[in-house]
Amino acid sequence: MAASDQDRNLPASQRKLDKARKDGQVVRSRDLGHFAAIAAGGTVLVVLAPQVSHWSARLLGNGLKFNAASVQSPAFMVERLGDLTLQMMWIVVPLGLVMMLVALAMAVAAGGWVWTFKPLTPNFGKLNPITGLPRIFSKQQLVDAIKASVLALILGTIGALYLRANIDTFGGVLTMALPVALSHAGSAIVGGMLLLLLALAAFAMVDVPLQKHLHAGRLKMSHQEMKQEQKEVEGNVEVKAKARARMREMNNRRMMAAIPNADLVVMNPTHYAVALKYDDAKMGAPRVVAKGADLMAMKIRDIAKSSQVPVLQAPVLARALYAHAEVDREIPAALFSAVAQVLAYVYQLRASLTGRVAAPGALPELHVPAELDPHNKPGWVPDEVLE
Repeated sequence: MAASDQDRNLPASQRKLDKARKDGQVVRSRDLGHFAAIAAGGTVLVVLAPQVSHWSARLLGNGLKFNAASVQSPAFMVERLGDLTLQMMWIVVPLGLVMMLVALAMAVAAGGWVWTFKPLTPNFGKLNPITGLPRIFSKQQLVDAIKASVLALILGTIGALYLRANIDTFGGVLTMALPVALSHAGSAIVGGMLLLLLALAAFAMVDVPLQKHLHAGRLKMSHQEMKQEQKEVEGNVEVKAKARARMREMNNRRMMAAIPNADLVVMNPTHYAVALKYDDAKMGAPRVVAKGADLMAMKIRDIAKSSQVPVLQAPVLARALYAHAEVDREIPAALFSAVAQVLAYVYQLRASLTGRVAAPGALPELHVPAELDPHNKPGWVPDEVLE
């Protein structure tokens, strides 16, 4: 069940922010872009005012020159219109490009650079009027509508008051020569433009943090969404537990199958059992083929006895091998001496059963470094018990 807006009170995780960014959902302030574009265009016009004024006067003068032949020829008038339009484009297009680049730079500064075609992907679900109603009356749309209305009202008021205060200046332009008229009109327009830019700058300063706040609000997560994300990132706990159980089962089967081929099993009477295999032609040192604690140790002992594999009681060595040796790996070098004594004892025992040598006595005392005995480490618990 989807979480309601009331339930989404947790800030978005970095994973959700990254996903939203890939989908093109980043902070964007239209007011900042409008202010930057208009400010850049106005700055260019002010800096190039003498050249623009001279160029405009010449363009307007050329456009108002007619003679009887040109009036009687429609083709000439079309050619003149095309020529004047082309000349006009030489200033309009570069100015438009400057404004567009500045607006793009402001958008990148507010929300960063994002390159994705996902927002352009057709989404026919948005054509459904029923599902579109919540978007129409959403907080984002309400804020945008109020902001646009207030901005239009303020800009309109500023424009009306400025025109009222400068009505005589604009009216007097009609009585001036064209170059002087363009200069006076340009100065009056620049003054009004500065007032409009101040209003746009104020709105941009409010809109940028407002858009960041709204963007963060749209991406807020519920506790359930946060838990679900953690499951997706870390993996479902139940699935991982089943996978580990399945892997342990497979490893146990493989170990049980290797016990009949072992050379001996070293045991602590009731807690640990380690099965060893040694082939001097293929191995540099004895290898552990199976190990286990508690019930698994008993199972290893039973399989070994049923397969006539010698089982020796060597508690300290069994504990050390269980703690420091891995299945299908050679035993640690520190235990070579003790294991060699056990193997020699087993080989002598087997030879005595065939009558070739005398039966060995008790198993000699084994030298196992004290630091390898896990019972000397407080709090040590076998891995199988922890699982």
